[in-house]
Order: sequence, then C-alpha cells, then structure tokens
Amino acid sequence: MNAVKHFLGSYSDNFAAALVLWPVLSFMFTLPILAYLYHRDGRLRFGTFVGAYLTVLYVCGLGCFTLYPLPQGDAGLGITYGVAPNFNPMNFMNDIAKDGLKAVFQLAFNVVFFMPLGFIAGRLLRLRFLPSVLLGLAASLLIEVSQLTGLFGIYPYAYRCCDVDDVITNTLGAALGWVCAWLLGRVVPPGQLADAEPTEHPGFVRRCVALWIDLVIVWLVAVVPYGAVAVGFEVAGQAPPTFPDMTANQMAALVINGLAIVTLVVVEVVIPWFHDGSTPGGSFVRMTFETHPRTTGYRVVFYAARSATLVLAYLWVPWMVIILLVFYLVKREMPYDLIP
Repeated sequence: MNAVKHFLGSYSDNFAAALVLWPVLSFMFTLPILAYLYHRDGRLRFGTFVGAYLTVLYVCGLGCFTLYPLPQGDAGLGITYGVAPNFNPMNFMNDIAKDGLKAVFQLAFNVVFFMPLGFIAGRLLRLRFLPSVLLGLAASLLIEVSQLTGLFGIYPYAYRCCDVDDVITNTLGAALGWVCAWLLGRVVPPGQLADAEPTEHPGFVRRCVALWIDLVIVWLVAVVPYGAVAVGFEVAGQAPPTFPDMTANQMAALVINGLAIVTLVVVEVVIPWFHDGSTPGGSFVRMTFETHPRTTGYRVVFYAARSATLVLAYLWVPWMVIILLVFYLVKREMPYDLIP
C-alpha cells in the first residue's frame, strides 16, 4: 500500500497543474462545447454538460501527466544529454525484473490513464469501438512523439522517454474504457440524439452560441483571404496595393471591414431568408430565429428589427446584451419576436 501511495504521490504536482489549467481551458472552450452539445443533443443536459467539462479536466491531466514538469533553461532531466527511446515492445519485462512493483504500477497506470479517453469516445462522442481505439492510439502516439522530439523541437533533446510500451498500454486502456462505456450503456442508455428539425423556440444561450458561430465565419471570411494575399505580397517582396493617400494599415482595415459587413449581411440576412430563419450557426445548433410564419411584409420588418438589434448589441456592449437577457427572462422571447 505504501508503494502505491509513493507512486501516486510522485504525480501530485502534475495533478495540481491540471487543476490550475482546467478553469482557463474550460472558459476558452465553453462556446465550442455548447455548440457541440446543442448540435448533437438539440438541448443541454446537465449530465452531458458536466461530462464535457470533466473531459476538459481529463485532457488537461493528459497533457500535464505526460509532459510536465518542463525543463528549465539548459538543466533538468535529459535536457543536456537526451533520454534514449525504447522501441522494444517486450522491454517492460526487463523493467519489471529491474524495478519490481514500481514497473507494474507504471504499466497499470498507463492502462488506467487512457481508460477515460475510451469511455469519453464511446459515451460522450458516441464513437464505435474501432474509431475509439484509433483515437487512443493517435493520442498516445502524439504524446510519445512530443516526448521523443523534445516537445516538437522546443527543447534540444528528449527530456522524457518515448516508449513503445506506453503506446501499447495506452491503446489497451482506451479499448477497455470503450468497453466500460458500452457496458454502462446496457444499464443506463445514453440520451437520444437531436431530431433533424430545428427548434423554433431557442433559448437565449442557444441564440448566443449560434451568433458566435456566425461571427467566427464572418471573421474567417473577412480576415483569412486578405491575410493570405498580404502574405503572398510579403513573400514576393512587394507591398500590397493601396488607394491613393492611404497607408497599408488603412487599406487593410478598409478591406477587412468591408468584407466583414458584406459577409455579416449574407450570414445573418440572406442565408436565413432562404432557409426558414436558420443562419449557418443556427443550422449547426439546430435552431431558427423565426418563431412563427410571417407574411412577406412583416417578415421584412422582422429581419430589419433583428438586424437593428444586432447592431445595437455590437455598439452598446455589454448593456444591450444585459437588456436583451432580462427581456428574454421575462417574456421568453426576443423583442423582434413580438412582430406578428
């Protein structure tokens, strides 16, 4: 028992690092997580919501337990001379003969540590057995390659051992985790997936997630093409073309803002007009912002009112957002939904 405590105690700093990173990464991934859950389930379930954030904690732990602590400067284990990799799949027998229970615990830990990944793949992501095992294999290979290359070249030498035995035991753990998810599903079936039809009465959070996806699309369309062209001119050793009496920065702002406005109109007005009120983001989270059918005249007024609301929300952040939230909590709809 003392040997187990000693073995687990050696990873206390890694676990502490994962706990520190957890809230930061959870905040960063909140909107993507919500978007995925709305897309898959059509609504938020408490169990899957909690499971998603525990998954973030697990991913933090996966990185911290396998890559942390990092070397400091030019000192530390392996940073000055490297750590030899092990490509012999039977080397674990030598480790057991040499280190005894410590090596056994290490093998068992490598299996157990990847069981949550297989469980997540089977239960949360709804993957079949083979894709789940391949996911475990890919994750393990990514970790081992990062160890072999000194965190992809950040450090001059490998500071941790790249071990083929780890890949084997990790993949086995992912497979066992999927089996556990399958067995649990026989007792407690997972919730049903979302229907194909989008909801006509989305909640405030779902509306915000859909708008976030739309804005990401707008940003990509506005920034990426101009950035690619600018990089091309930079590589060619030429300055990007500009209008007379305009600097390069002013030209960039003009082009990017122009593309953003045009894309925003297309995403928030043109596309939903021809798709029953579903923007690209709305389609992904399975919602439409048109709560009921309207005649053409009222529909034009509705779209104008919604567009004006979005503009005001942009110009008057965060107060307009708070006003809209309070309005929704009272009326269970947005102001423009009142248009008949």
